[in-house]
Formats: sequence, C-alpha cells, structure tokens
Amino acid sequence: MLKTNVIPLTITEWRQASQQGMTLADALHAVAARLTPDDAAWILCLGLDAWLAQASALQQRLADADGDLGRFPLFGVPFVVKDNIDVDGLTTTAACPDYGYTATASAPAVQRLIDAGAILLGKANLDQFATGLVGVRSPYGAVPNAFNPAYISGGSSSGSAVLVARGIAAFSLGTDTAGSGRVPAAFNNIVGLKPTRGWFSARGVVPACRSLDCVSVFAQTVEDAARVASVIGHFDEQDAYARPAPAPFAAQRMPAAPRLGIPESPSFFGDAQAAAAFARACDAFRAMGATLVPLDFTALHALAALLYDGPWIAERYAAIDAYIEAGQGEMDPVVRGIIEQARNYSAADAFKAEYQRAERVRAAQRLMSTVDALLVPSTPTIYTLDDVAADPVRLNTRLGTYTNFVNLMDGCALALPAGFRDDGLPVGVTLIAPAWQDAALAELGERWQRHAPWTLGTSGRHPTVAAPRPAAPGPATVRLAVVGAHLSGMPLNFQLTERSAVRVERTHTAGDYRLYALPGTVPPKPGLVRGAAGAPIEVELWDIPVEAFGSFVALIPAPLGIGTLTLADGREVKGFICESWATDGARDITEFGGWRAFMAAERVQATAKDAAHV
Repeated sequence: MLKTNVIPLTITEWRQASQQGMTLADALHAVAARLTPDDAAWILCLGLDAWLAQASALQQRLADADGDLGRFPLFGVPFVVKDNIDVDGLTTTAACPDYGYTATASAPAVQRLIDAGAILLGKANLDQFATGLVGVRSPYGAVPNAFNPAYISGGSSSGSAVLVARGIAAFSLGTDTAGSGRVPAAFNNIVGLKPTRGWFSARGVVPACRSLDCVSVFAQTVEDAARVASVIGHFDEQDAYARPAPAPFAAQRMPAAPRLGIPESPSFFGDAQAAAAFARACDAFRAMGATLVPLDFTALHALAALLYDGPWIAERYAAIDAYIEAGQGEMDPVVRGIIEQARNYSAADAFKAEYQRAERVRAAQRLMSTVDALLVPSTPTIYTLDDVAADPVRLNTRLGTYTNFVNLMDGCALALPAGFRDDGLPVGVTLIAPAWQDAALAELGERWQRHAPWTLGTSGRHPTVAAPRPAAPGPATVRLAVVGAHLSGMPLNFQLTERSAVRVERTHTAGDYRLYALPGTVPPKPGLVRGAAGAPIEVELWDIPVEAFGSFVALIPAPLGIGTLTLADGREVKGFICESWATDGARDITEFGGWRAFMAAERVQATAKDAAHV
C-alpha cells in the first residue's frame, strides 16, 4: 500500500511509480486520504469511488491497446479543471450556482487529457465568471493561500492552483484572460503556463473575454507544464479563435545568453519584501548568463488599462448577458458591479478602443523587439483576505500590473517560482514573449529551474531536475535516429555529413526494441525491430535538411527503411527500422545495447583470434 507521505507530485514521479509497481487503486486511496472536509478549493470533488471507476476503465483501455503505455502519456496522473470548463455529464457553474448547466460534452482540452490517460478528480473553485485576480469572489467560499490561510490564493483560477500546490492533483487546467493562470501560480509556488491564444482549444469554456481567453496549465515543474501543453495543443477547426501553430513553433529556443527586458521603474506599491525578492531573482538570472535590459513599460501599462478601464468589460457582459437580463440569479456583488459597467459603453466606444489597442500593441511590439523576452514580477505584492474584503476592486487591479497587457498584445507567458519572501510567502517571476514563442519560454524556464530549483508546492521537497532538453528540430529539418552504419565514425556516416546533417545528441530508444546483426550486408548493418520484449538501444539523432532527406532515403536498401521510433523519454522521431522477416537467422545482439558496442566486441574477438594464430 502506498504511504500518503510519498504520493507522487509530478507527472514524472507518477510515471516512475507506475513502472515500479504502484497500482492506481493504492495511489488514489492515498490521494483521498489527503482530502480535508469543507475545502473551499473544490466546487465538485468526484470522490474515491468515481476515481476508482476511471482507473478501472483506464486499465481496460490499456489492455485493449496491448499494454502499450506509449499511447497514454499521462497514464493514471490525477488532474482537476476549473469549473468554467465543461466536463461531459458534470455541472459547469463558473462559481455561480444559478447559472449552472449540465455539459453534454467535454471541452476538447479536457477530452485530450482523458484520452491520454489522465484521471479527473473534480472541478475547482474560481472567482465567479473568471472575474478577479484574488480568489475570493465565489459563493463556494474564498480559497485561502496554500502557505498562509490569512492571505489570498490569487485568482481567478484559485482552486486549480491550490490543489496542485497542496499535492492533491499533479496538474490542473485554469483559464487566463488578465493573469488568472499566472497570479495564483506565483502565490502558491507552482508553474503557470499561459499559452499563445488559439494553440489550445477554448471550446467548452464559459467565456470571460472570448477574444482574449486562453485555457492555462498549472503544474509543479516546467517540464510537466510543457508535457501537458503538448497533449492539449492542437488546431481545433471548430473553435473560431483557434490558430494553427507555425511550422518552426516547436523549434524555438532562447539564446544561450538571452536579453531580458525588465521594468526600469518597477512598482511594488510599497511592498519592500516583494521588491527585494524580485531583485534577488534578477541577480540569479544574471548569474545564469542573461543580460537584463531596463525598459520603459509605459506602453505596456497603457495597453493594460484598456482591459478594465474600457469597453472590454462589455465582452464579459456579452458572455452572460442572457443570464444577467433574466434578473433571477444571484451574483457576487463585486463581480456584478464590474460586469454591469458594460452599460456605460457604446458600440462606437468599442471600435475606438480597438483602434487604441492596435496602436498600443504596435508600441509594445517595438519595445519587445529590443529583447528576447520580458522578465517581470508575476505580481507586485500580495494581500490578506481582510485587505481585499476592505478594498476589493483597487487591490485586485494592482495585482494585474504585470499580467493584464499580455493577452491584449497577443503574447505568451510562463510564471515561475522564484523563492520566498522574508515572511515565508512564495513569490514568482514571469517570462513574457510574443505569440508562438511558447517552446522558447519553456526551454528558458527549464534553465531557470536547474539554476534556481524550487520546492514542489507546499511539500518542501525538491524534484529531480530534468537534464537540459535537447534542441528541437530546426526549421526545415527532419530529426533522424540512426542506429548502425550511419553512426559517427561508421562507414556510411558521410551520407549524412555530405547532406549538411548535424548531430544533435546520443540517446536510446524505448525499452521494447531488439537489435539484430543482418547477415550478408556490406558494410555490416543492424536491423532494429520493435516488439513486446526488448531493451533500450543506443541511437544518434541527426537533423537533416528537408530538401536532402529524400535523396538520403533513396540510398537505404531493403530490408531497411525509415519509420517512426519512440525514444526512452517518450519523444517520437524518424529513424531506421527493419522488416521483421529479415531477422530470421540473424544474430540477436540486443544484449550489447547498440551497434557501436557490438562492433567493438567483434573487433576485440577478431584481435584475439589473430593473436592466437601468430
């Protein structure tokens, strides 16, 4: 039986525990043991029986897939969703019970996670209709900070963040219009990923501002957030605001020594501890090799002002106008007061504001063009629950100082833990870049985690920090795994180098491959075959230009060919494969772990034979 104090916290830990014999039933019982009564982080906790039913169905799906875990990259990993996101058969309330409806289909973002093997624990609390950055505007209760219950958790994705921080869920979905996927991450010592708008489908989400909304991800590590994003991210033609990712999207990386723009006059509203924490983070980024460039953020703050001091409030009204006009439901008075300001704006005001937005975005783009990304405090300060109750609107607005402009300028952002204040509360920093720089931010975020590793949520535990991620394939290249005569130093390697191919790394396949020495091949070549039993086989990854790939493939003789290989870390790349019939009578050399080791052993044996004849 799994002990409650060793529940896996990251996706990597969940996968490792499964491989080491942890059963889903044991794990879910242990998660259930961590639940506390009257927990304001939940709107709906499905409960242990429902979790176990999902686990049983998942085991059957695995059996139907012949035990191929590669088809379930999130096998058994628990998650929660913000309750403005639809789950088939469950009520979506957006933290307004009178508004609630039963969803007849899951949002595509949720369905893709379930298809990948993740187990849904339930639906999380939020600021009503995703209106707020504080996490207190809900009839289901204010969600307290995971570290100090006297303080706010941040919002609007409050429950989603806190349930991850406390180790109940390994990851969660939130939404982000003005910072709702970043502010709670900073206040609870976790990662918050706000993707490029349109990369994740937003169908099945109760809109806040539909033209700006994004589904967001909370996780313990950058690696986990990126992994979830890779599952969710796809072009949804049925979502009118979806956009296909550009071809070099996954290949984007930050320079080894990036230039990061920081506010030249950062505002912390008198919070000396927040100012000191950001200064320490800046020093750490400099030590990591970054050049920090002070910038005038006036254009960005002017852009942010449009979100709540302009007719974008009317877009929030448009999302729920029928409900408001019916006049029969009860709303949080602060939320109602904000949204009903829409009546102060005309259609002409909306167009004028859009013209202003375009002008201010152009100024923001000029500013961004001078650096590789922005580095900002995720929030300028933090407040107690009592502070916010006494001054709910003004203090909420302050929290969006470094978040509100990002969606309006069509940017992506990654909120990262950055240590703790002197009073023990966590702080965060956020990296911001133009649209479709998500992969570059993730790679830089992983560098930050290796340089300044953080503890996992409230656990006090440090994770196993992932090794540097290999570069993604460059634009207009094919990543190819070679296993035999094309390895570095082998007789056919020239066929790669003469086509300007570049070696990327040495790694291994997944553990279900077998390697055979094919008889009669000149020069000697191996055959790689995937099967139920096998071992990791050493390969080299090469990036070959697309225009040269066809001529390379034409050189490959039967029974070899190019197919898709799965690597030990789950990546899939093109690579050499062999038709299984060709292994009849071939020597199985899997035990050597790779062609290079086998050839070295053959040379040793040949040398010994020659010596014996002397």
